[in-house]
Amino acid sequence: MGLELFARGKRAQDERRRPVRSKALGLGFAVAAIVLLSGCSPDDPSAWGRLALPPGASDRVDAMFVLWVGAWIAAAVVMVLVLGLMFWAMVRYRRRPGNEVPTQLRYHLPLEVLYTVAPVIIVAIFFAQTVTSQNEMLEKVDDPDHTITVVGSKWQFTFNYLGEEATAGEDVFDFGDTSDPTELWLPVDESVRFDLVSPDVIHSFWIPEFYFKLDIIPGKTNSFDVTPTREGVFTGRCAELCGLYHTRMIFKVHVVSRDEYDAHLQELQAAGQIGQPEGGAEATRIAGLAEAQNAENGENE
Repeated sequence: MGLELFARGKRAQDERRRPVRSKALGLGFAVAAIVLLSGCSPDDPSAWGRLALPPGASDRVDAMFVLWVGAWIAAAVVMVLVLGLMFWAMVRYRRRPGNEVPTQLRYHLPLEVLYTVAPVIIVAIFFAQTVTSQNEMLEKVDDPDHTITVVGSKWQFTFNYLGEEATAGEDVFDFGDTSDPTELWLPVDESVRFDLVSPDVIHSFWIPEFYFKLDIIPGKTNSFDVTPTREGVFTGRCAELCGLYHTRMIFKVHVVSRDEYDAHLQELQAAGQIGQPEGGAEATRIAGLAEAQNAENGENE
């Protein structure tokens, strides 16, 4: 009899300790996730250290990276808590031989309040941090070093370089088509103001290494300022589904020294690409389509 009472007491003591251990373990995992993610950096050579983002190349990187890491931390904490509660409930209230099914709760006001309040708090924190990061990303420079008008059209970009010293203030442009994408040239460590316009449908101007993108909306001019901080060749693209050949709406971004930048603008000027066109002359030409039509006409003849 004494041994049986001792065994029952021991089991009851273990059951009281188990929830405490489970909560401590879940809290430990949450703290570990926060510590691990807070050590990430946009300059980390490892993709894991950047949380799958590309290496940053603009002065707007920090604001976006803070939001990105915060989202990962929040997601990790929520995942640990939810999974921890699920497994704790499965183990703590599992059906044992000879025991009845645990009491089933149909209404539980404290839990229902928690399920309502917790998501509202999470969304409110996300909203506040998003607004803060957005304001930093959209902060304008008082006197940008360069101004470029970006024209997004079906299905390529046109870049108009306005009032540059290298061209004695004459506007020059560069354009491409789906078979020969446009190239954007930018000077490193100098501020650039992008004005985004579209003559047809909504597009989106995105350079992943700049950690920034902005929609191009017909009838409205969106603008943002950015300073490239690292030389290199990057790939930009349209991030808005704009039509049949959206996937071909890409462009190369050359971040170079000021001398190379000026030399490229002078090449555009010498080639007669002067003015501010509203879209590339070949923007609507689909690569391979003309050749296919010519071949088909030749067969019909």
